Amino acid sequence: MELAPVDLDPLDTDSGTPPYEQVRVQLATRIGDGRLPAGSRLPTVRALAGDLGLAVNTVARVYKELEADGLVATEGRRGTRVTGRATTPTEAREAAAALALEARRAGLTLAEATRLLEQGWTR
Repeated sequence: MELAPVDLDPLDTDSGTPPYEQVRVQLATRIGDGRLPAGSRLPTVRALAGDLGLAVNTVARVYKELEADGLVATEGRRGTRVTGRATTPTEAREAAAALALEARRAGLTLAEATRLLEQGWTR
């Protein structure tokens, strides 16, 4: 398969979420929903870092974490390829739905609910 267009959203520099995590989540989401299908070749670490204005080591960390999660495989000179779709455990999906429902009931915005989740993530 040819090089897959990654087409990531701009990074939020005001977010408390580090850039590597923003990129990792976006790539994992695109793998999970099929926008980056199995077999797709991702840009090199250098190319993606240049496109995003990030350090090479930042993107290398993203690829290493995606590989640890079983979403991509690095094949030396052949590059990094998507191995499959992310699967979200049922319990996590249900907890996310419950958080969304409670946040809406409390009148929170998506940004406020996301901030709460990020705070809980770092504890």
